[in-house]
Amino acid sequence: MADREEILQSLKLFIVLSRAYRAVNDQVNKSIQSFGVNPTEFAVLELLYHKGDQPLQQIGGKILLASGSITYVVDKLEQKGLIMRKACEKDRRVTYASITDKGKAFIEKVFPEHEQTIHETLSGLTTEEKEQVIELLKKMGYGAKQQ
Repeated sequence: MADREEILQSLKLFIVLSRAYRAVNDQVNKSIQSFGVNPTEFAVLELLYHKGDQPLQQIGGKILLASGSITYVVDKLEQKGLIMRKACEKDRRVTYASITDKGKAFIEKVFPEHEQTIHETLSGLTTEEKEQVIELLKKMGYGAKQQ
């Protein structure tokens, strides 16, 4: 069993990590909302743009969203003309989400600003520090999954 000092250090790390995530996420989400979409809609568009058509049933797992919310988000994006549903030719039970030309144009217009916002938000770290954080967070994530 870990000693008290190790436990307190773990709690401190959790709090610092949570606060840092919230601060970064708040900045990025504010930028995304300035594009006229919410962060979940943006995540779906980004997924479809970079990875191509996706089965509706799998989108939630790829963007960390509950499957019940996907239908709502897809409906909103479809109403905006940014994506469309496509039936699977091989399995009628499967429906794909596909980005439209309007959706591609939207992402191509706003994604450079999105990248720049993330870069500026994380500019407090050097390139080397970012590499260290990436490796440490991966290690922490893998360790947590093994628990």
